Amino acid sequence: MSVHELTFVAQRNGQAANSHDLSPLAFAGYAHFTAMQIRGGQVRGLDLHLARLQTASIRMFGQALPDSVLRAHLRTAIANGPPDLSLIATVYSPAGEFTVAGADAVPELLVRTAPASNGPDGPLSLASVEHERVLPDIKHVGEIAKTWFLREAVAQGFDDAAFVDREGRLSEGTIWNLAFWDGDTVIWPDAAMLGGTTMAIVKRQLVKLGIPQRTQPVRLADLSAMVGAVVMNSWTPGVAVNRIGAVSLPEAPDFVRLLHRAYQAEPLTAL
Repeated sequence: MSVHELTFVAQRNGQAANSHDLSPLAFAGYAHFTAMQIRGGQVRGLDLHLARLQTASIRMFGQALPDSVLRAHLRTAIANGPPDLSLIATVYSPAGEFTVAGADAVPELLVRTAPASNGPDGPLSLASVEHERVLPDIKHVGEIAKTWFLREAVAQGFDDAAFVDREGRLSEGTIWNLAFWDGDTVIWPDAAMLGGTTMAIVKRQLVKLGIPQRTQPVRLADLSAMVGAVVMNSWTPGVAVNRIGAVSLPEAPDFVRLLHRAYQAEPLTAL
């Protein structure tokens, strides 16, 4: 059976979503989400995904759906698909945007499943772009700039883009976290960014593996001292980056393998 013959779903609060359910989101941009890869009906870092949804809901809506409700709706969605798939869980307010919602506007959950993905093979070249996201620590849907800068980067001959803040520090990619390698230590950029769930998984597993890590400002001028760089997101814990702006970087296959080993050490959890 081809992937196109498999059944994937879009559900609202655990039920099949229809056009009436989807229309508020189709014309709105006030929501947040988490993205995950389901393998064998299970997921890595479930605690991180649930915490992300809870924290963002409290900040954006002043209330959050209980973990038990979130897990029940996620289980319903994956039960209607193959054991391996991609999943996006979006939380939004039925009051919509451009409104001040009251306590009676309980957040709702939209879940979409799609074919499983392991991300691109790489290596990737990244254009350096001066940009700072609004509410960078929330994975929200108001992200027109990400697609804009991706398309601009590709038009310039790059594969994607990396963001540089007003202080000249690299922060993140369009849909990626960045990580660097100095030959001994994993270096995480010190800048305002979205802390990814894959990033958090890798961090805690590197601690268990005894691999040194540190967070520091990383500027374009610092890249020549690095012996490796990667991007990571819900697809993958590491894709090699061989260029950022005008600076070339070694592909560092040992670094990429280390990050994948750390990620694979995280146990899968049933929803």
